[in-house]
Amino acid sequence: VQLQASGGGAVQAGGSLRLSCAASLRRFGITGMGWFRQASGKEREFVASIDWSGTYIDYADSVKGRFTISRDNAKNTVSLQMNNLKPEDTAIYYCAAEETTAPPSSTADDYDHWGQGTLVTVSS
Repeated sequence: VQLQASGGGAVQAGGSLRLSCAASLRRFGITGMGWFRQASGKEREFVASIDWSGTYIDYADSVKGRFTISRDNAKNTVSLQMNNLKPEDTAIYYCAAEETTAPPSSTADDYDHWGQGTLVTVSS
């Protein structure tokens, strides 16, 4: 199992980035996916999640209205569109997979597989 995250970079406040995660999961189509982030010196925190069908989507309050999670089961990818970025969004972003058909969790410990992370830096 491999999750490969990409799309990170450096932007100014108010800018946008689109993160992508390519998954080599055999049952990607019935797996919940999530994005988490970890800022320097802080614990990993939930950002967004999407269930296998795209029906159940959840966001952290801090990103609601700015970030959009989506998935393409035909391509085994999940994306995170990030708009109106703020300096406090600076972190390493990780994609993760939870092998469940239920709405995925917002708790990192519930996820079964993790990508290597991609760095997002937002300057003021």
